[in-house]
Amino acid sequence: MIGKLSGRIDYKASDHILIDVRGVGYIVYCSDRTLAALPPVGQACALFTDLVVREDLMQLFGFPTLAEKEWHRLLMSVQGVGAKASLAILGTLGTDGTSRAIALGDWNAVKAAKGIGPKIAQRIVLDLKDKAPSVMAMGGTVAEATGDAVAEAAAEVIEPMPASAPPSSAQADALSALGNLGYGPSDAAAAVAQAAGEDPGADTPALIRAALKLLAPKG
Repeated sequence: MIGKLSGRIDYKASDHILIDVRGVGYIVYCSDRTLAALPPVGQACALFTDLVVREDLMQLFGFPTLAEKEWHRLLMSVQGVGAKASLAILGTLGTDGTSRAIALGDWNAVKAAKGIGPKIAQRIVLDLKDKAPSVMAMGGTVAEATGDAVAEAAAEVIEPMPASAPPSSAQADALSALGNLGYGPSDAAAAVAQAAGEDPGADTPALIRAALKLLAPKG
């Protein structure tokens, strides 16, 4: 299993890149968002990868964070969702946007991705809502996971474009705190996702306070 690649970008296409790793070229398919954030041809990059093997096909898919890689794996586990649909969702929403939409049950946000109809969007939310907390607790770039020099240099330039959500670490810490307080994973994830959407720049304490208000009994 190929789990990570660090090397030089030889060329970019509309849906993939060719990475030269010590003389061996790997074709890696990426979302539009990841492709846009990668450095120019000739420069170093590092990506987490997922190898999909079928009878007549082997394809590598690349991701700048472990959380995005995990969402890709989970999205493809949903009936009717293939690699193209998964990358469309991640390219449209990003990692935090996908986490937030699924935790909140917002299938309309998922439906905004190209090629995703309402039935598939609803199925994705229904199948994956309980799995959102574990992915939201993940984070880190290739450099943080490996500590290697090429990855560290590449991570600075392949970090996804700024999104409206707070850093994954803030969400992860808030989820952990709410779990320690006895809240269920699904309820905590939905509250943190809503809090993050309402205040994109919130740090961990602010997310916890906002989530607790949302979780407080009404009436």
